[in-house]
Amino acid sequence: MIEGVKVKKLKVIPDERGRLMEMLRLDDEVFEKFGQVYMTTTYPNVVKAWHFHKEQSDNIVCVHGMIKLVLYDQRDNSPTFKSVSEFYLGVHNPLLIHIPPDVCHGWMCVSQEEAIIINIPTEVYNYDRPDEHRIDPHENAIPYEWKRKDG
Repeated sequence: MIEGVKVKKLKVIPDERGRLMEMLRLDDEVFEKFGQVYMTTTYPNVVKAWHFHKEQSDNIVCVHGMIKLVLYDQRDNSPTFKSVSEFYLGVHNPLLIHIPPDVCHGWMCVSQEEAIIINIPTEVYNYDRPDEHRIDPHENAIPYEWKRKDG
């Protein structure tokens, strides 16, 4: 596991009316602070990668479909420097993944339907100076290839 990354298994509570799933609570071990909440989607087989933040942590949950979330530790002072971690999350594996600053991350939708992802970052998005740093998903020094693994 990459240093500073935390995984919270989410509990789904179903009944005859539907279901409820808490994602992040103030009293959770993974909770750092609240910046905002936003929703994004990804179409099947699309890769949204790589990016990282210098100040904010992300808290990623996939609430519809499935994604393969991949992390790469680019922090040269980290004990897990150059480590890669893969997580499959979504309706079949409800997880919250806490991603600290300077850890590169991205995902690919691995379901046959659009994936809906909720992020609860620790900072408010700054339109004038976004804390959003991007790396090409395919042409880079990250030891990861975005493809489906058959076999």
